[in-house]
Amino acid sequence: MKHILVPTDFSKQADSALKVAVQMAKKHNSKIFLLHILELPVHLTDLMSSGTTAPAPEAIFLMKHTHNKFEKLMQQDFLQNIDLEEIVSFSDIRSGITENIKKHDIDIIIMGSHGSEGLEEIFIGSNAEKIVRTSDKPVLVIKEDRDIFSISDFVYATNFDDEDKTNIKAAHAFAQEIDAKLHLLWINTPNNFKTTATTEEKMNLFMADVGIENYSLNIYNDLTVEKGILNFSKNINAGLIGISTHGRKGISHFINGSLSEDLVNHAKRPVITFKI
Repeated sequence: MKHILVPTDFSKQADSALKVAVQMAKKHNSKIFLLHILELPVHLTDLMSSGTTAPAPEAIFLMKHTHNKFEKLMQQDFLQNIDLEEIVSFSDIRSGITENIKKHDIDIIIMGSHGSEGLEEIFIGSNAEKIVRTSDKPVLVIKEDRDIFSISDFVYATNFDDEDKTNIKAAHAFAQEIDAKLHLLWINTPNNFKTTATTEEKMNLFMADVGIENYSLNIYNDLTVEKGILNFSKNINAGLIGISTHGRKGISHFINGSLSEDLVNHAKRPVITFKI
């Protein structure tokens, strides 16, 4: 975990994510790339994309304003002696993050989120949700100041299908990084009910081929998968929730939704996602 990408809008939630990134960077001697997406007015975006050599005065003002915010942030005590590079992108947030993942060989994205719900969730969604849907790298979403190394229990929800084996290994590796125990979780719902015996057989056959240690297998009954994950995590006071995402887009995403995105929006605990 040598390169960490932290998107920032200089909000409290973004600062909380940066603090977690610093904790990880200190342990692994990592470099942090702090990315701010500068959303320019349409006429300035068109002007800059036209290849003009002299940026408009408004663009210069916004860039200087952003740099001043970076400078103020860098004066914080927790950032002293940290290898950190500031980046400003004029792309939309998804394009900006995708470009910088490739450019800087990013291992993980750590970002803040206030979540969203109700009409805001339907029409806007959170930036974290957009990144979870599209990122090929793990995304760790933080909503408040957190000591990532004080987490002792990490819940990873899975259907124990073969496509999730690689991600379960990645989740186990992350659990070891932060010294947490991994709790693998199957949610039984009325619409997809399976007996305990059937589920345990599937779990055991699946895990025989995964080759990890220090984990627990858990079956939890609830009305929906999302409620089951949240309630189980609350019951054991888990510090982190993990899940895989298929990154559905377009009409498929609209019709089916995405469990990982819902968790990012609704969970009060940190959530880490892994792309299948």
